Amino acid sequence: MLAGCTGPRIDTRYSSISQGPRVDLVVLHYTVADFERSLRILTQQAVSSHYLVGVDPPTIYRLVPEDRRANHAGVSSWAGRVLVNMSSIGIEIVNPGRILTPEGERYAPYPKAQIDAVIALLRGIMARWGIPKERVVGHADVAPGRKQDPGPLFPWKRLADEGLALWFDEARAAALRPRYEDALPAIPWFRLRLAQFGYGVSDPASESLDPPLRAVLSSFQMRFRPARYDGEPDAETAAILAVLTQP
Repeated sequence: MLAGCTGPRIDTRYSSISQGPRVDLVVLHYTVADFERSLRILTQQAVSSHYLVGVDPPTIYRLVPEDRRANHAGVSSWAGRVLVNMSSIGIEIVNPGRILTPEGERYAPYPKAQIDAVIALLRGIMARWGIPKERVVGHADVAPGRKQDPGPLFPWKRLADEGLALWFDEARAAALRPRYEDALPAIPWFRLRLAQFGYGVSDPASESLDPPLRAVLSSFQMRFRPARYDGEPDAETAAILAVLTQP
């Protein structure tokens, strides 16, 4: 009877060269809620994330083990892969998103101590799973138009300075900008470059500046040119995109 419970013998002498880690992407979010409500939503509802980073103090809470799926990205895609939840780690950062100020609606900033915690958390995740910096993205990157987090005030440049995210060579982009001011690339150029970078662009050869493309452009601008993210293809956006997609 005991022999019948051991299961089949598995031969492990051979190994395929076509394999990799199950986790190869990190997606950053903001919660649009305070800590108590964020924790309740992420632990008691149908959405979840692997980590929640608080504010005061910036405690890191693990809500889902890294080797299990969390439902944080929803309908999403990156670099040709859909169902991002299946291959990513989600980090939710307690931040209200847009807030009402005397000057009108504005995005809320991230405290330095909270970003310090995010950086420490990211560094460990990327080392454990061998995730390269180009595979650290925002929710707005994998779900453009539907999501805006982590928003234009998230310090992507600081993460890049720590070797944890992509940034562009600002001097090269500044040198290229006059060329694109003289002759802005056609819409298919933007579509192809955005798709090359990783964004889900439905028809890279289309000449249409349609709402889905504007949403992708807005997400790209919010991350790399947060002073203006109107979704308009312009010379500065073209220069940044060219630098990020050229060898």
